[in-house]
Amino acid sequence: MADHALSNTPRNAGVPLQTDWFESVSVNTPAAQRRAATLTARRSLKKEWQAAWLVNAIRCMDLTTLSGDDTEDRVRRLCAKAAHPVADHVMKALGLDRLTTGAVCVYPTMVAAAVRALEGTGIPVASVATGFPAGLMPLDLRLAEIRYAVDQGASEIDIVITRAHVLDGNWSALYDEIAAMREACGPAHLKAILATGELKTLRNVYKASMVACQAGADFIKTSTGKESVNATLPVSLVMVRALRDYGEWTGYRIGFKPAGGMKTAKDALSWQILMREEMGPDWLRPDLFRLGASSMLADIERQLEHHVTGRYSSGSRHAIA
Repeated sequence: MADHALSNTPRNAGVPLQTDWFESVSVNTPAAQRRAATLTARRSLKKEWQAAWLVNAIRCMDLTTLSGDDTEDRVRRLCAKAAHPVADHVMKALGLDRLTTGAVCVYPTMVAAAVRALEGTGIPVASVATGFPAGLMPLDLRLAEIRYAVDQGASEIDIVITRAHVLDGNWSALYDEIAAMREACGPAHLKAILATGELKTLRNVYKASMVACQAGADFIKTSTGKESVNATLPVSLVMVRALRDYGEWTGYRIGFKPAGGMKTAKDALSWQILMREEMGPDWLRPDLFRLGASSMLADIERQLEHHVTGRYSSGSRHAIA
């Protein structure tokens, strides 16, 4: 159970808004793109090394369903998959006794069903809130949604920021909004979704990341998965550099969650390589790194089965929900 608890890492207490930490920052976009491209090209993971990294990706995955037609039955099936993500014969061949995903992420109205389904597994329930995915609701209603999800049993809350605050450079409004959301979360950990595909520039991404950290976010997350552009490696590079800078100034370690658009085992390897190269091995564990994905799991399963049997199985054998 301890592997999943975000409490393994002391919570970020936040700091008063410090605009001088980011106002003068500039981001060299071509350089960020080159760095992101070379990261994955420089490190090649094969055979048992690749299998180990793919297993770790499962440990760090927020298995997610956020569809308008979600039902309690679908959530129960998703939770069963989270508790047993890989077939028994693959587990035995890999020498693993137990493997679960890092969390299950659902809408607030599905939290209670997920909590019941995951009882005794040690897997936390995360919930999106605050008018996901647009976040264009009055603040008091967004805070009420957080409190509802926490009351239902969610131990992690994925909030969305008001993008207009970033585009207008209204950093005090953004800070106050996230700080209020952090307070509404109470003991639940807050993952701040920046919706980076709608922030226009990498400089805005860095600034929004830093404000979220200052306001007390436990994680920062790239995307809702509903934008036209979701997680990319250059954006992720800028975000983790902001985390690194914040950590150097305050001593707090903030988690990172890329989400949206990641579908393959290769994607799972790429983002882990980014974290290993930029942040170090400590960030390759569930309390500091999550992958927001579901379809990715099926491809990871296929790759692991190929590793242990030498054959690829049909994708239909790895249905999630």
